Amino acid sequence: MAAPTSPHAHGLFSRRAVAAAFVAVPMLRLGAGAQPQPKRMATPSQTEGPFYPVKLPADADNDLLRNGALSYRSGQPASVEGSVTDLDGRPLRGAEVEIWQCDQGGHYHHPGDGDRADAAFQGFGRVAVDAQGRWRFRTIRPVAYSGRTPHIHVKVKLGRRELLTTQLYVAGDPGNARDFLWRNLPEPAREAVTVPFERTSDGWLARFPIVVAA
Repeated sequence: MAAPTSPHAHGLFSRRAVAAAFVAVPMLRLGAGAQPQPKRMATPSQTEGPFYPVKLPADADNDLLRNGALSYRSGQPASVEGSVTDLDGRPLRGAEVEIWQCDQGGHYHHPGDGDRADAAFQGFGRVAVDAQGRWRFRTIRPVAYSGRTPHIHVKVKLGRRELLTTQLYVAGDPGNARDFLWRNLPEPAREAVTVPFERTSDGWLARFPIVVAA
């Protein structure tokens, strides 16, 4: 049979229990507060290259397969889509995404590349992100040209600020390892700008999430 507990002992036990509870609560709060969500890695920047348009084309929407009244029939049609978020994962509202790339023959609409680009290929596009930071373009699966692996140039702007210029690469392309820009990136940076192009019912689809330090 258990010994009876004295009123003094019972009171002492109660005060200790209450004190322990007050100590435990801030410790629990500290433990929860000590595990913030990790920051995302910003998408690495890459050189703009010599072929950003000297003058933006009259048709600069998100469909690069139509240039005015002309329709581009060469290459492999592809959709490239993604989102623009900050380091905390919040959509970057008001941002614009631009892309530019060569046509199937490896030529840009740029004086530095002569006058060899196919007029039917728009070559450059711009789109504003939606409320969730999402964007989408219709273009061709990028192709290689002399000295470069397949890639698409990407720029993110917010008002007059240029937040990021980078390049999007095709996962698994054998030319990547020979490309000086791709090869010189650290492994985590390569993974951030290299995405798979997956077959769909209307061509290819690539998803490219963009993270910027806004």
